[in-house]
Amino acid sequence: MKKGKAADEYYLSLDKVNEQITSCSQCPRLLQHIRKVRDNRPQRYSDQTYWARPVPSFGDPKARLLIIGLAPAAHGGNRTGRMFTGDSSGEWLMKAMYETGFANSPNSVSIDDGLLLSDAYVTSIVKCAPPMNKPINSEISNCSSFLRSELDLLKSSVVVVITLGKMAFDTFCKLSEVKGLFFKHNSVYQLDSTKTLIVSYHPSRRNTNTGTLTWPMWIQIFEKAKSIIETKA
Repeated sequence: MKKGKAADEYYLSLDKVNEQITSCSQCPRLLQHIRKVRDNRPQRYSDQTYWARPVPSFGDPKARLLIIGLAPAAHGGNRTGRMFTGDSSGEWLMKAMYETGFANSPNSVSIDDGLLLSDAYVTSIVKCAPPMNKPINSEISNCSSFLRSELDLLKSSVVVVITLGKMAFDTFCKLSEVKGLFFKHNSVYQLDSTKTLIVSYHPSRRNTNTGTLTWPMWIQIFEKAKSIIETKA
């Protein structure tokens, strides 16, 4: 049985982990950046109040699908206070989740828009929007304690993990102590008797605008996840 601090961390609820996320101050560079983004917001958002804090995860606490992204977008989650909300990546993600039955709406525009996830939980490897969308290793390491807690708390229910982008893939593999896997879009890895990893490009504008990630490529990821979950139901 786990003892001491390890036990306390292990039995934290997802809500408690989210409370710790939003109050985190471990990375001065990130905190400085998200506040700078808030203070220099574009004209189209000039009348909005930015969240400008570490962004919590969200979804169904008994999810069988876990989606791991990179970080909040500067004018997406950092503005709205919810991951994949108010930015183009969120539009792609929620449309796919809606079409495959994991969300009640294809839109993710604000924290009070009524969006609910069903059988899915969305998190990220870094909880603050990083400069140039590139967190440094120490920031990923600092945030890994939150992701590790989430993986522990969700391990009894999660059947499929989707990682979005190479950084998310690498971080998940490291925390899960999985070796020998390679990042390639649409790769499917059976991690053990109960869990499957599906690898995907991130639905960033850089990928979707260039055709690196097309809609048929993207929706296939979620259709595959849905099929695996239904097979193991």
